[in-house]
Amino acid sequence: MYFYKSIDIDSFGQLFIVCDEEALVSVDFFEEDLKSFQPLKWEPEHPICLLVEKQLLEYFNNERITFDLPIRIQGTDFQRQVWDVLKNIPYGTLQSYKDVAVAINNPKAVRAVGQANRRNPIPIVVPCHRVIGHNKKLVGYAGNNVHLKERLLEIEGIQL
Repeated sequence: MYFYKSIDIDSFGQLFIVCDEEALVSVDFFEEDLKSFQPLKWEPEHPICLLVEKQLLEYFNNERITFDLPIRIQGTDFQRQVWDVLKNIPYGTLQSYKDVAVAINNPKAVRAVGQANRRNPIPIVVPCHRVIGHNKKLVGYAGNNVHLKERLLEIEGIQL
């Protein structure tokens, strides 16, 4: 069973979080992306959902720079390697897709890193927004909405 709730973030919009009994499994910008979670129950008072909401609101209010949440992230071994690197990119810093590829000892896998980044089910908490093109350009984010990526970087004090 999966539980979800929506969070209204002032000046940012709505986020949809999905949790199981023990961990956060998804942060989505679009409600229609929740259809893959079945069975799914609206549960705004679920304890994990409440913890996620609290920490996300703190992040958006510039009161939190790291997350301390139980997460359950599902993907291929390659994707999980990429996401593990993302979790270690510090607040307010950037890495390129090439940097991430090198970090997983696969320097030629830049495009595959980009695809894994795009499929990250827990954006913000697993900070895929901190990965940019080698030319310092913002490329790809949440349904090709680069504006969201730019806004997240601005929260962290990064201006490109």
